[in-house]
Amino acid sequence: MPQERNITVLYGSQTGCAQEVAERIAREARRRHFHVVLSAMDDYERASLTQAGLAIFVCSVTGQGDEPDNMKRFWKFLLRKNLPADSLAGLKFAVFGLGDSSYQRFNFPAKKLYKRLIQLGAEAIHRRGDGDDQHKLGVDTELDPWLSELWAIVMALYPLPPNMEIISETVLPPPSFEIEFLSFEDADRIEPSASYALLPRATLIANERLTAADHFQDIRHLSFRIDGPAQLDSAVYNPGDVMGLYPKNDPDLVEEALAFFGWKDIADKPLQLKPVREDAKRPKHWGTIMTLRILLESHLDLFGHPRRYFFELLSFFSTDLDHAEKLREFASSEGQPDLYSYCHRMKRTTFEVLQDFHSAKVPLKYLLDLIPELRPRLFSIASSPNVDRSRIDLTVGIINYTTKLKKPRTGVCTSWLSSLPCGTSVPFYISRGTMKLPDDGVPAIFIGPGTGVAPMRSFIQERINRGHHDNVLFVGCRNQFKDYVYASEWQAACNRGQLKVFTAFSRDQDEKIYVQHRIQEQAKLMWELIGVKGGFVFLSGNAKRMPYDVEDALKEIFKIEGNMTDDEALAYLRGLEKQRRFQQECWS
Repeated sequence: MPQERNITVLYGSQTGCAQEVAERIAREARRRHFHVVLSAMDDYERASLTQAGLAIFVCSVTGQGDEPDNMKRFWKFLLRKNLPADSLAGLKFAVFGLGDSSYQRFNFPAKKLYKRLIQLGAEAIHRRGDGDDQHKLGVDTELDPWLSELWAIVMALYPLPPNMEIISETVLPPPSFEIEFLSFEDADRIEPSASYALLPRATLIANERLTAADHFQDIRHLSFRIDGPAQLDSAVYNPGDVMGLYPKNDPDLVEEALAFFGWKDIADKPLQLKPVREDAKRPKHWGTIMTLRILLESHLDLFGHPRRYFFELLSFFSTDLDHAEKLREFASSEGQPDLYSYCHRMKRTTFEVLQDFHSAKVPLKYLLDLIPELRPRLFSIASSPNVDRSRIDLTVGIINYTTKLKKPRTGVCTSWLSSLPCGTSVPFYISRGTMKLPDDGVPAIFIGPGTGVAPMRSFIQERINRGHHDNVLFVGCRNQFKDYVYASEWQAACNRGQLKVFTAFSRDQDEKIYVQHRIQEQAKLMWELIGVKGGFVFLSGNAKRMPYDVEDALKEIFKIEGNMTDDEALAYLRGLEKQRRFQQECWS
């Protein structure tokens, strides 16, 4: 195949959304007879970029405008000051970002990447795409037209060779993997690499409910002991860091799925995955030899929300014409409103969709194309390593609700955690958090409603351990005696003169009181700590409304106590952010 018809698709993805978009671009490129290289940015051989010719970058955003973990090394390389201004001359590129416009640094990594590639001499062939998760139909609202425009440009630059046509969307693409079953004797002869073998492990030593038994929400305190001294070096963490845990699907649901597929007879037979394409790679933490049961329990997100491509691919396997037509409609751009109503609004899982479209008989070899990887879940660490470096605490809200279809639903990971018995050893990894304490003893204000208190507990433990006692905590929950977590711990620190706490119990009186109200009540103290003493502010919790309400409260304090105008108060707040004196880690 001619060299110029190569295309490199690189992604930076934290939760899998950007990877899914990159995989879609790669599929569409193969239909156009390009030779495709698909890779996470950090897994890509960076020196090859100068010879790539054409590269499409897809990246999401994490934290408060930070690049995803599997993009960090790649981005650091691009920022090297010794790179010549023409080091990427000859590279044509396009960039698509995935983000949430409710955040101030909307699609910040994509914007920075686009600008930096141009600085290094690369040529942008298309406008930057900005997918917005705030839209009712998600990032596809922007992605669909952006891709249509992109392919028109690409095909004009790299026309098809004579007598070659774009492969029709009605043609079933080949699978990414073949599944090869082994005899038990063969499996014994092949040395298996156990699942998660390369990851450190920790043993659960406490799993305690913090909220009252009759409270609607179950919030857990989980403590893990890192297994063995050899593991400590690979599990070093700092206050504000994040613990990644690999959940498992409910074994009873997996058993039901195996029966539905008709795979119970082969569920425990050893198998191995054989890549069909060069860029089809088995995740590094999977074992070499596994079983269907292990795949469905530990590695595939069968009970999560299905991707759009799932409907497209499933349509090929339906023996009912009406089912096949409806699946194709859900996969189309025009069918996105109907897909939202059917799937996302009703919170249907992949397995529930398979049950609805029961005429579709899934071939084993397409299992990994249909169902995405069960990804690790990230939790803010709620302990300081300098108090006990072998221990990691988490504060976890257990997800439990009823869908519009009146079906009970639990979070895959939190349900697994809530039922995890003490003594269980689990694989994990540490991810660097976005918030960082100041090195000196300047005042620190911590705002952590709900489970947002988790990283604040880590920071407060660390500050007290350092001997820094100018600490203020604003904590919010519904009821003082129902869900005020770590109350005795905060009171003990207050009694020792190491902490001041201001509580907002929103449902203990007729008028709802939230953390922003308590912050405004303490306007003089807040201005003294921030405006006079140069203190830091840390904020963590749900991103729906709370961060904006807290920002409004802070701006009002700056106006009144700092004698500022509206514009000056806003500029002062943005200045605090740039100086890293106002740090946020909020989630939706």
